[in-house]
Amino acid sequence: MPVVALSAAGVTVLIDVRDGRLPAIVHWGAALPDLDPAEAETLTDAAAPVLGSNSLEPVPRPGVLPEHHLGWTGRPGIRGSYAGRGWSPFFRTTSVLLNGEPVDGFLASGPGVLEVTAADGDRLGLTVLLELLPTGLLRARAALTNHAADTYQLDDLVLAFPVPAEAAELLDFGGRHNFERRPQRRPLTTGTHLRENRKGRTGADSAYLLHAGTPGFGFADGAIWAVHTAWSGNHTHYAERVFTGEQLIGGGELLLPGEVRLAAGESYRGPWLYGSHGAGLDEVARRFHRHLRAREPRVSADRPVTLNVWEAVYFDHDLDKLTDLAERAAAAGVERYVLDDGWFGSRRSDRSGLGDWVVSADVWPRGLHPLIDRVRKLGMQFGLWFEPEMVNPDSDLARAHPEWIMAARDVWPVESRTQQVLNIGIPEAYEHVKSQILAVLAEYDISYIKWDHNRDLIEAGTQSDGGRPGVHAQTLAFYRLLDEIRAAHPGLEIESCSSGGARVDLGVLERTDRIWVSDNIDPHDRQSMLRWTTQLIPPEFMGSHIADGTSHTTGRRHDLGFRAATAIFGHLGIEWDLSEATAEESAELAGWIAFFKEHRGLLLGGDLVRMDTADPNILVHGVVSPDREHALFALVALDSVAPDPPGRLRLRGLDPARRYVVSPVPGGAVAAPSWWNESVTISGAALEHVGLAFPRIRPDQAALCRVDATQGPA
Repeated sequence: MPVVALSAAGVTVLIDVRDGRLPAIVHWGAALPDLDPAEAETLTDAAAPVLGSNSLEPVPRPGVLPEHHLGWTGRPGIRGSYAGRGWSPFFRTTSVLLNGEPVDGFLASGPGVLEVTAADGDRLGLTVLLELLPTGLLRARAALTNHAADTYQLDDLVLAFPVPAEAAELLDFGGRHNFERRPQRRPLTTGTHLRENRKGRTGADSAYLLHAGTPGFGFADGAIWAVHTAWSGNHTHYAERVFTGEQLIGGGELLLPGEVRLAAGESYRGPWLYGSHGAGLDEVARRFHRHLRAREPRVSADRPVTLNVWEAVYFDHDLDKLTDLAERAAAAGVERYVLDDGWFGSRRSDRSGLGDWVVSADVWPRGLHPLIDRVRKLGMQFGLWFEPEMVNPDSDLARAHPEWIMAARDVWPVESRTQQVLNIGIPEAYEHVKSQILAVLAEYDISYIKWDHNRDLIEAGTQSDGGRPGVHAQTLAFYRLLDEIRAAHPGLEIESCSSGGARVDLGVLERTDRIWVSDNIDPHDRQSMLRWTTQLIPPEFMGSHIADGTSHTTGRRHDLGFRAATAIFGHLGIEWDLSEATAEESAELAGWIAFFKEHRGLLLGGDLVRMDTADPNILVHGVVSPDREHALFALVALDSVAPDPPGRLRLRGLDPARRYVVSPVPGGAVAAPSWWNESVTISGAALEHVGLAFPRIRPDQAALCRVDATQGPA
């Protein structure tokens, strides 16, 4: 009978596919080296008896797709019916393949793909994929096919992974526009913790990642299991404990009523559900980072420093002003220039023109050529802003094709930001917007697109189909549009922006090269947002900009040192009217850009390290090179602290057996111990377990230190 063990990067997944049942995970966690068939059989058969209860005995083990017919009374993996019939399918496996080869008996391998096909009689066919990646990430997805003559309405298809009893605390995220990815913790108790997102995009308040771990887990400590639904539309994450103690964490696409109705021969394929296990949040995060760093096309750590002109000019597109910004940016060391909203149609404000992707002859009588030619002569790449899925009612597109607006009835949904949603699930609408984008890319030398998406999808239906829900089709069309544009322009880079950071997930990051963390560039708030955005994505995928001294979002004022020391721990950019910078600020900015370029390979290619500190107003984080030769750490104070200084500075992630020179980067500290002024040589073990005296830092300030290995061991 098939039992499969997959192992990679310190993780083993033991999977039971016996007795014709769907795959059930027996173990997902620490590596089980040299597992033999007898051990695997013993572990797989270790079912819990039930005493003094009217429950089934033994307690049913939920599969990756939990099934009601087995006696599982928790959340079922599939919900749907043939108009009320066949609502509880009984799947029996028809084939089990590991890396394309049949499985019979016990089989162990390294990373690999387990493919299980099953059928519910002659009605439904099911394929479940379970894959352990070389990074130690576990992922699963399922596809359902209707073989019956009647239509099958699928209401839910959600996968789940088991977690052990000691995983009794949950961590996921909330947030809002301009304050994305706010962590929140709670106990995992009996019942269901359900996070549903119905915004038609990932959402600024999405669960993002759902973690279950040993109580009190931190960045370095505690056993943690985490899941992420790799889907950019409506979706769910959930954690559940049933009364007999079994615990699951899972997720999938959230389907609106009647959204997926499968006629005979039609199929639905759900998104990947990713799972990461590790000791501490940093290890969980690094598995995702290594996965993204291995994707094709690769995103290089040698990413160009970017100027985006939005907060410098907004909709006031003046060639002389924009050319002057380009000159100043090039002088400071900027390598890419991005023209934001306002270059097209009647788009002189956010109330008009959205959807008409034609260069405005009023503002740009010679097209964008004069600006782009100057930017290219200055040695910079040129990028351009689009928002292809949105439309203003005051636009040529909306007037010509009001039926292309997503709506649940013949009245459009409530407006948001004076916008409606273009239904690119309609083939004609899709081709219209694709042709306009490709025409612009064909005419101009554009190497980068900032792809925005500035409203939630409310009552997102297809008017020509009686208002039937269209979020599923819209999301697939969005993916297809990205794929086709990139196929036509293979060197093009695309940034995912969505009211800031409202579309950040592994689905969109299969097709884009960067996300915009937030429209809020205030470094005080960005410290938290960068810290937690990296729980899923590595620094080189995060747009991280130095803005004006006075934040356009919060009104807070910060010096350039704090703004820059925050921004360099991501893909560095500038969002600032450089014509208003003083000579001293311009020189300091050029110095920070040069510093970033010098350390770019480390900052955007190193391993993320975040310290657990006793005071939430003190943050310590950094990056360590994969060979443990070099590191760069930031010491940040977000508010007044007590005691001051706050204990000792301990740095993790280095080789404990090597010696390191710890050197301050000038600036940031207002009072410092002697080592800060003179540098110090110390072992990696001593830095982690003993630490150094902490320099004194004022609120909303950051100090940086370099750590470089000496030649000899400790």
